[in-house]
This record gives sequence, structure tokens and C-alpha cells, in this order.
Amino acid sequence: MGVADAVPGLLEALEAYRNYPAAQQPAWPDQAELAAAMAELATKPPLVFAGEADQLMERLAAAQRGEAFVLQGGDCAEIFAESDANRIRNKIRTVLQMAVVLTYGASLPVVKLGRLAGQYAKPRSSDTEVRDGQELPAYRGDAVNCFDFTAEARRPNPWRMVDAYHHSSSTLNLTRAFTMGGFADLRRVQEWNRGFTANPAYARYDELAAQIDSAIRFMAACGADFEALKSVEFYSSHEALLLDYERALTRIDSRTGLAYDCSAHFLWIGERTRSPEGAHAELLSHVRNPLGIKVGPSAHAGDLLRLIDKLDPRHQPGRITLITRMGAGEVRAVLPGIVRAIQTANRPVVWVCDPMHGNTFTTASGVKTRRFDTVMEEVKGFFEVLREAGEVPGGLHIELTGDDVTEVLGGSEEIDDAALGRRYESVVDPRLNHQQSLEMAFQVAELLQG
Repeated sequence: MGVADAVPGLLEALEAYRNYPAAQQPAWPDQAELAAAMAELATKPPLVFAGEADQLMERLAAAQRGEAFVLQGGDCAEIFAESDANRIRNKIRTVLQMAVVLTYGASLPVVKLGRLAGQYAKPRSSDTEVRDGQELPAYRGDAVNCFDFTAEARRPNPWRMVDAYHHSSSTLNLTRAFTMGGFADLRRVQEWNRGFTANPAYARYDELAAQIDSAIRFMAACGADFEALKSVEFYSSHEALLLDYERALTRIDSRTGLAYDCSAHFLWIGERTRSPEGAHAELLSHVRNPLGIKVGPSAHAGDLLRLIDKLDPRHQPGRITLITRMGAGEVRAVLPGIVRAIQTANRPVVWVCDPMHGNTFTTASGVKTRRFDTVMEEVKGFFEVLREAGEVPGGLHIELTGDDVTEVLGGSEEIDDAALGRRYESVVDPRLNHQQSLEMAFQVAELLQG
């Protein structure tokens, strides 16, 4: 990938976003430092390749037709200190286990998307944070500044974007090793729960794994070739929030002369940055990756259609995924109008449910959390609305971890207010733990069957 064979006018078009209003960008204190860091990033190899992004587009088009189901999962915000092999393996294992449950339960292939290897930046409701009378820049993710509440830690540092690139690179290398090197082999499904304590979700998974193992042994006795079971397709994704980072990692495909954002296979525009006239829409309109758009209860159908048409003027299947995040109390009231508008305009989209972000609240003790039952209620409402409209419920977008944290209330473990403090590790939003993620997969598999 290079720049020599770019489609005429493309390089200029890729720079046009600088003339558009850019929401949620850090206030970099030193522009020369920013330019130097971006020049360094621009020399780095791509993290993903154009052909992989094209392949994912085909998989998403299948989900749009109801021939596959999308599972997108990972951290709310990755942090550098946790980009170690064990945590990465646990997240991948959790997504793989959920995918096995969904595939076996609903007889559908699952498109596996990790919310990883780039989710190092987060939008914030305020540019600053005040503690004990001291006002400092808000924590915007490890790609921008540090979580510690000191002036030095909170100073936006563009070289942290270079650090984010290196952490993303090592995460992707490990992800490829796990998914291509035998760890993801379906013949090992019974091994993936070792080390976890017994509880209803794990017992149910072990029962399913035994059924899969029995089926595989039967097919082996019949002479089946299991080469395809040794590896899985696993794609990376993150919110395309930091414009400087995304532009620096955009490359020109030498085959076609088209631009791809090579920071991830799949990028999405968030709830706070989805203006059709904004810089995020402008930049992403010129790259060929499949794209997501977060759609909250305040979304206006007209604005959403203008954004879709800007990002996908050719109306290509698999190009646009609408990730709805309405909240359990709003999904049945608000989502039908959005669906009708997209149907009337005849725009091809994949419908995916994010049941996490619309259901966050803070406890009386000041802990940000979610309730598992409320999260599942939004998923059920999403399925109801899409099916009543004759559309395909195409997937889930979940904040999860592969560890046994205690950040979301409820589930079969019955995590309560007192238990939240036992192992609350997220620096931004609460995540489903490993066991709650499996519980969700079993419930969603039943919805897919229905």
C-alpha cells in the first residue's frame, strides 16, 4: 500500500476533513509535537489490509440478508497496562465461546468482530474534570492522556497515539496467533472453560460443548475433513474518534488506488460525532472499510439518511451497519420510526444492537453500572421491532471482558450493589464479565431460533 497510484483527487479529498467541524478532539497543546507524532505514524506499516476489509464487507452483507449474525465484543476502553497475553486471550475466548453458542443454537455462521486493537480513545461529555476544586483535562483514553488525576498525566500527549499503534499491533499479532494457530479449533471447545468456577452459565456451556464434541467425533468416524475447524476469521474494530490517528493510518491500496483506514477492519462513528457535516463523516466517506454508525434515541431520521448517503453513495450491501443504542425504555418507542425511514428510503444496512450504552446509571454510592436484565430487555425489544418491520436483527455490539469482574449487576451470579466493589476494574464504562457474556449468548440464541 502506498500513495503513488491513488485515484486522481483522492489524496486531496483525504485532507478535506480538516476544513470541517471536528467534535471530541483533544486540545493538543503543542502543534509541532502533534505533527512529529503523526509523521512517525504515517511511516508505520498498516495494521490490517484492504483485502481483509473487503472480505468483512462480504460477511456483513450476508448478515444483512439474514445469512449470518454479527458478534462485536470487547472493552469499553482498552488500556495499555492490560494489553497482555492473558487478558487478550480471555477476551478472544469469550467472543469465540459466545459465537459457538450462537452458531450451534441458531444454525447461523457468526461474524466475529473484536472491539480491540484500537479502542484506546473515548468521547467525553465534558472537556474537563473537577476534583476537590482542581480542574484538569478529562481522561480521553490511553491514546490521549493518563487516567491519573495530575496535571502531567492529564496533559494530551500525541506520542501516546504512536504508543496506541504499537499496542494495537501486538494485540493483533497475538489475536492472529490465537485464531489461526489452533487455540480457536472447534475441537477444543471443552477446554475453554477450564479455570472458571462452576455456575449455571458454565454448566450449560459444558453441556453444549459435549454435544459439539460428540457431533465432531461422529463426523470424524464418517471420514470428514476438519481443516476448516482449526482457525476462525476474527476482525478488529474501534470507534474512529481521533481524526489525526485515523488519517495517519489511512493507506492507498496498490491494487485499486482506493483508500483504506488500516487502523482496523471496521470503524464506527459515535453518537457524539455523527453529524453529516462533521469532520468524521467527511474523512470516513473517502475510505473503503465497512463502517458503523451509532444511533441513539435522539437520532433524527433525516440526518441519519444524509449521513448514510454521504458514507455510502453507491448503496453497497455490507458498507453501513447501524448500531442502535436506544435504552430498554426507549427501544420499542423510538426504533420503529428509524427503521421505517430507512426502509422507505431503501437503504441497505445491517441492523446491530448495542444494549449497553443506553442502560448505564450510577448507584447511590457513585458507581457507574448496568443491570443485566435491563441489557437483555433492550436486546429483546430490538428483535421485536426489527421482526415486526420485516427486517433482519443482524447482530450484537457488546462491551465485555474475558475476566470475572463485577461491574454489571445481576446475572446468575446475582451481583448486587455490595459486590460491585469486589472486582470493578473498568476505567470508563462497566462491562459484562465472562459468565454474563455466556448467559447473554444463550438467551440471544433462543431469540434467533424464535
